[in-house]
Parts: sequence; structure tokens; C-alpha cells
Amino acid sequence: MNELALHILDIAQNSIRANAGLIEIRIHEKPDDNLLQMEIEDNGKGMSPQQVEQAANPFFTSRTKRKVGLGLPLLKQNAEQTEGSFQLHSEENKGTQLQVNFGFHHIDRPVLGDMAGTLLILAANEKQAEIKYSHETPKGQFEFDTRDIKKELDGIPLSTPEIRKFLNEMIRENLEQIQISE
Repeated sequence: MNELALHILDIAQNSIRANAGLIEIRIHEKPDDNLLQMEIEDNGKGMSPQQVEQAANPFFTSRTKRKVGLGLPLLKQNAEQTEGSFQLHSEENKGTQLQVNFGFHHIDRPVLGDMAGTLLILAANEKQAEIKYSHETPKGQFEFDTRDIKKELDGIPLSTPEIRKFLNEMIRENLEQIQISE
């Protein structure tokens, strides 16, 4: 995966499969500190200590239809290639927290990619997991919370074409305003 947005989508979909009711995604861009930090936290079923230990192994997966799971191992490799770090914590029946740091200016750091598209896919997930997204740059901060949006829409599904179009424009404008990195 060559975009962080795709890594985020993969991890958040894992959270949805783990029956998370809330997925929090936080991105902090600190170019002066040569740091791009990505945090993802959920309240899903969590993992056992053995699963956490094996999670970054490409030949381990908890899924029964595939024999490999490349999402977390690729993310860990991408972080370490930029002199960054990868930390995974989980507790059964409580949830999972992932923190990944990248060297902001490192030539091997994946681009952020299409965060608006990723958020739109996650916001309209069929299991109704709530998404809280926060993105901070030196130019400002943008927050997106499906719980707040659903309150305002009073029962209109986020998957409605008009709503998706509005959300897409709103997310893109806000991310552009805080000048997210490429």
C-alpha cells in the first residue's frame, strides 16, 4: 500500500469486523519535528496477547478465508523505512490502539492519499460503526464525527447520494484549508 489513507481504510475495516462501535482516527503533522503521527483506536473485541504479538507477521491472520494478512506488516515496514515506529496495544473485550510514527520528510514516507474518499467509505459502513477523525497540521485542525453529522441529518442515511456529495466537498475543503501534506 503506497498511501496512508489505504492503510487507514484497511485498519478501520478490521475494526468494523471486530464489532467496534467507535473508531477514532487521529493524524498529527509536525514537519518542524520531522513527524507524521497516525493513531487509530477502537472499542471492538480486541486481541489476545498472542494475537498482538503475531499481528505484524505477514503469515498470520485471524481470518479463515486467507492465509496471510499483509495490512499491519506493510504499515509497520513503511513506518520503519522512514525511521519511524509502530506500536500496537490491545485488550480483549476492550479494543485496540495503534500508533504509527513516520519521518515526515523521509523520501520513503507514503503519501497521505485520498483521506476524503477513505472517510466517505468508512462513514457509510453497513455496521453503523461511528467514525471520529481528527487531523492537525501547523495551519489548523479539522474534526469529523459521524455522530454529530447523524444528529444534524435526523435519520437521513450517510449513504444517500446527496449527503455523500456534500460530505465529500466539506471534507475536501476542510482538509485543503489546513493544508494537509501530500
